[in-house]
Amino acid sequence: MNADFIASMEYWEREKGLDREILISAVEDAMVSAAKRAVGPARELRCEIDRKDGDIRAFASLVVVEMVTDKQCEISLESAKRHKPDVQLDEELEVEVTPKNFGRIASQNAKQALMQAIRREEKALVYTEFKDRVGDIVSGEVRGFDRSDVLVDLGKFEALLPNRERVPTEEYQRGERIRCLVKTVQGSDSHSEIILSRRDTDFVLKLFQLEVSEINDGTIEVKGIAREPGFRTKLAVHSRDEKVDPVGACVGLRGQRVKNIVRELNNEKIDIIRWDADIETYVTNSLAPAQLKRLEIDQDKKRAHILVNPDQLSLAIGRRGQNARLTSILTGWQIDIDPEEEVRVGFEEQVAGAVDALAAIPGIEKEQADALVHAGLLTLDALIGVEAEDLADIPGLADHAESVQAAARAEKERRGGSSANPTTEEAPPEVAADPEEETDPETDTAGEAAPTKEAE
Repeated sequence: MNADFIASMEYWEREKGLDREILISAVEDAMVSAAKRAVGPARELRCEIDRKDGDIRAFASLVVVEMVTDKQCEISLESAKRHKPDVQLDEELEVEVTPKNFGRIASQNAKQALMQAIRREEKALVYTEFKDRVGDIVSGEVRGFDRSDVLVDLGKFEALLPNRERVPTEEYQRGERIRCLVKTVQGSDSHSEIILSRRDTDFVLKLFQLEVSEINDGTIEVKGIAREPGFRTKLAVHSRDEKVDPVGACVGLRGQRVKNIVRELNNEKIDIIRWDADIETYVTNSLAPAQLKRLEIDQDKKRAHILVNPDQLSLAIGRRGQNARLTSILTGWQIDIDPEEEVRVGFEEQVAGAVDALAAIPGIEKEQADALVHAGLLTLDALIGVEAEDLADIPGLADHAESVQAAARAEKERRGGSSANPTTEEAPPEVAADPEEETDPETDTAGEAAPTKEAE
């Protein structure tokens, strides 16, 4: 047992970095209770473990007396002189009181005491090692699971990735290596636990700092970040150096930088946006690639009301409102997006417009214009292309065919031979896209729309 005890001490010191002397001292303290059961209530009882061979011995502090009345607390002068020749009466003398077979008795408590001391020292070492590493990224191996929590082996230490800090779209396997953010070190130097996170916004920010040297050295500043873990992240960047393109630097050559980050995030989409002090430009950049029709700003309420064409509505809002929601978080403004109503010209409005256009020609009365339109002659060019005899066949124009024809030709010459009135020539507006048939912006290939660059 003694040799095994010393070997285990060396293992914990070598593999876990624990102080062997502290572990041995902790076991010695735990052995006192075992010694009290074997020796009895001796005065100032203590245990000592030999650092070389691992032998366990018990010592008691006894008072030197002429005649012993309490064997647990006193020792005779004659017996004391065998331990210390110059001992005096009433002097306290520490004497070994190790009983027979004490090693067997102590070994029953040694393992439990050792494991308690190891756990206590590991907690203290965790706190010392990680109290200043909160916010750093660490790499570890998935060791196991505690319900929905993940136990991660960091080498010398074990950390916890709680279910609340997991990305909902990710699943982990035993033995898989993952990178996480050190979110907190809970407890104190006597009881500590490393809490990791993969869903924290700072995790993405730290990945960009590691991957993009311009962010790490301060050339590029991250002005804002909004994230829905596992689905999409928007990152707003800015550079004070006009020669540096902040978006291009973050994307990297052929998109390699952002691809590395997307791979680490298991294909979570990333929009890298150029920050702008002008809120209108900033919001426009954040909602790209959607094309905005009109943007109204309420500075007091920090609210932006945006109008888009109906066919751009689903693209601006995003799947389950994700694009608008992340833009609101990123900018700190309330974002309201509505479709702009199209002006739909009905048949009656078109007829009235054509009548007014012909009636505006000098020499043509409104009644005559109405008769011409209902006869199918909607434009000036159509009217000139018809002979006077044909006009005479139109009800109400029998006596005015030649004057109407002359008025039409005079108007044509006045316009210099231009085409017919563009108002009457305008084609009926196209039917707007059904708002129910939404275009899903998430299915598009990332990184193709300016000014944002979205990674696959």
